[in-house]
Amino acid sequence: MNAVVIYYLSGNQSNFLHLFSFPLISDTSAIPVRQLCRFCDLRATNCPGRGVCKVECDITAICPEYNEVCVSIWRKKDDNITFETVCHDPALPLYGLYLDDYNNTKCVMKEKKAKDSKFFICSCSNEEECNDHIIFNLNEHTASESELVGPVILVSLVPLLVIAIFVITSFYCYRVCNQQPNPRKKGKPLDNTDKHPIIDPEGSDSSSTHANNLNHNTELLPIELDVLVGKGRFAEVYKAKLKQGSSVREEHGFETVAVKIFQFEEYASWKNEKDIFSDADLRHENVLHFLTAEERKGQRQYWLITAYHPLGNLQEFLTNHIISWQDLWLLGSSLARVVAHLHSDRTSCGRCKVPIAHRDIKSSNILVKKDMTCCLCDFGLALRLDNSLSVDELANSGQVGTARYMAPEVLESRINLENIESFKQADVYSMALVLWEIISRCSAIGEVKEYKPPFGNLREHPCVESMKDSVLRDRGRPEIPNSWTSHAGIQMVCGSIEECWDHDPEARLTAHCIAERFDDVEYLDKLSDCSDSEEKMLEEIIVVNEK
Repeated sequence: MNAVVIYYLSGNQSNFLHLFSFPLISDTSAIPVRQLCRFCDLRATNCPGRGVCKVECDITAICPEYNEVCVSIWRKKDDNITFETVCHDPALPLYGLYLDDYNNTKCVMKEKKAKDSKFFICSCSNEEECNDHIIFNLNEHTASESELVGPVILVSLVPLLVIAIFVITSFYCYRVCNQQPNPRKKGKPLDNTDKHPIIDPEGSDSSSTHANNLNHNTELLPIELDVLVGKGRFAEVYKAKLKQGSSVREEHGFETVAVKIFQFEEYASWKNEKDIFSDADLRHENVLHFLTAEERKGQRQYWLITAYHPLGNLQEFLTNHIISWQDLWLLGSSLARVVAHLHSDRTSCGRCKVPIAHRDIKSSNILVKKDMTCCLCDFGLALRLDNSLSVDELANSGQVGTARYMAPEVLESRINLENIESFKQADVYSMALVLWEIISRCSAIGEVKEYKPPFGNLREHPCVESMKDSVLRDRGRPEIPNSWTSHAGIQMVCGSIEECWDHDPEARLTAHCIAERFDDVEYLDKLSDCSDSEEKMLEEIIVVNEK
């Protein structure tokens, strides 16, 4: 039997202390593994609803719960066809239906009854991304696989057929051109009746459309505003309901939404956030789900309509709740992942994208999802870090953000405009302050005090000059008590925070690095759990032997 030996590195790197060894368990079937699925929520598709289709989803996600399986849903209403790919617990209903075929490794569609639309659903498990390829007719798919010999022979003959067709077509065109009189020579006008525009199918890249194109502003959504849930410098946010008869509600299941209302004078802020949201590459599980933008000219208002998260923003949540280490890990790791996604010049599938700097990261601009992960919102000050931007254009962006969370170089108006990485480094500084807030309300640090924002000794809304005195002159940062470092995971996060709020922007870690460190902590936690189980097993063996 193979064995794993655990060593501990102490002091001199050449000396190792052997702690213990334990047998390597070869049977991993008893260890639960979370399913890996395609996860894109709603997305338009050209799949005709027959044969085999690919969902065209470029996001892969690990299901939050161990018992969740992969699900794909195909809908067609009028000319609109969409795919929805999610993780779901088969023990719970989904759109009023219970999954009954999730033990399959292939996602075989079954048609279900639906009002005013065509509705197919399939589920699967035990294979990674099994909901990526969809089968609408299993018998037809199986038969096609058994008849592969014919297509192989046909493919081998294709080059000869293509050459023959080309030669015949060329000869025919030559004969026709020589026999047809030229209309110009006889004074006849050319026939210009066919003036229909040519549509280039390759030019209509679906990834260039809105991230969530549920409404194209042809009609205003029937929305009933409920209560005011937030207010900022540029806009107010309301909880709202989509009324009966709304196509969005009927097709996509949204009943409660959030509406961010900009007054007529704040058009520039509304447009900037709308344009950022309209970038398909922004889409991420930890970015606020955007539905549509509307111009309410009759009310002299501009609206952004998004998903609604009832737990509210992170600042409110931390004020009213003490969190566990597991909650801290979920909130911190998801925050690092989404900031890394914004800053990256590649999507998760490797496609090039324009990096984005948020420029106003703070706990009140982060929503808390039901799965205790972060959801980044408020992109009114966000900046697309396009290499084509000139230094003058970047300089015109001004000193933006919230003073309490501004990096030293932003407070001092000395950000390096010739390097777009400077904007990312300022985001990382702000993110470090939010991570500090999360830790301050975690039960794993021991005594948890009443919530206070970073630099809580200052007034509620400190001005830039006050923050300059604290951050620049005094080189002050929020306190990290020694008691916080008694927990191994929090010790790592605190160390990362100190590297992220370094006075020198170049010395700060990247968001991607922070995300990797959170992943390393999760691995160490699992290893620690394994070690604890091993120790208990050894203790039981010793007790049995003594008896």
